[in-house]
Amino acid sequence: MAFTPRVFSGIKPSGDLHLGNYLGAIRRFVPLQETHETLYCVVDMHAITVWQDPEDLKRWTYEIAAAYIASGLDPSKSIIFNQSQVMEHAELSWIFNCVARVGWMERMTQFKDKSGENSENVSLGLFAYPSLMAADILLYKTTGVPVGDDQKQHLELTRDIAKKFNHDFRKQIKDLGFDEDYFPITETLATGPAMRVKSLKDGARKMSKSDASDMSTIYMMDDADTIAKKIKRATSDAAPLPETADGLAGRAEAENLVGIFAALSNRSVDDVLIEFGGKGWGAFKPALADLAVSVLAPIAGEMQRLVGDRGEMDRILRDGAARARAIAQPTMDEVRRIVGFIR
Repeated sequence: MAFTPRVFSGIKPSGDLHLGNYLGAIRRFVPLQETHETLYCVVDMHAITVWQDPEDLKRWTYEIAAAYIASGLDPSKSIIFNQSQVMEHAELSWIFNCVARVGWMERMTQFKDKSGENSENVSLGLFAYPSLMAADILLYKTTGVPVGDDQKQHLELTRDIAKKFNHDFRKQIKDLGFDEDYFPITETLATGPAMRVKSLKDGARKMSKSDASDMSTIYMMDDADTIAKKIKRATSDAAPLPETADGLAGRAEAENLVGIFAALSNRSVDDVLIEFGGKGWGAFKPALADLAVSVLAPIAGEMQRLVGDRGEMDRILRDGAARARAIAQPTMDEVRRIVGFIR
């Protein structure tokens, strides 16, 4: 059985989007809509594994959907929707809860990181959310996922669940007319190196919405003046820029700022340093600020417009959910028959 080349990815609405989300994920989604069937989801069911204020959850859901579109995703090419409008995600997740093993979940490093020493008091949803992530992917028989390093373990779990389901229900899958696996073994999609953006105030830490200093993070809704101000006040060092990437070793803040310039301009770090090597920050930071404003300010403006038009955003999300359900419902009809549910 040949599976349709299909991509699924999602972002959790649990805070304001920032430059790291754009360079590490959203921008990399856009070219895939030209080569694959693409579904880009706002995974709001994942968000509530930890407490979310309902009004913030709604706002962030609209913001992520708006960011997808403002960054270049076309709702006529990509299916853009929020997860909770397609309840087949939850149904398949429960079935996968009964396929996956507790030991598999206990090995998930992100659960350990998020729960810390308080694991007995976190929600059951936080423990089991990798099963929901597997359902997100396999509900659409996704063949490829553009994942970062922090999600590779979850994709491996998705593959393990698919393999166990295919094995456990081999007879029923064949009886339904499938000669091979029912679920594909989803692969990691190579979409070029993901930029791991660091804090503008501390090059050893990731850029984060939870950082105590607002000046450390460029948000996707920041206006031009704010973007420029944050870059010009970013932490740097006293030395001029080197002429090759090797010269950035041990200079975390310099490496971060040059990396941002390279990513925003679609150039290599070495190419950027050919232009700026030997120059000081007085020359580089204004150039980076101008570049960032030219790329990000139009996206922010379009996001503001879209978020302000709830009627249009609701229409896009409802249409995307209907198109997603058109794929999800036949899958769930077959899965119910495979596992023995009477309908």
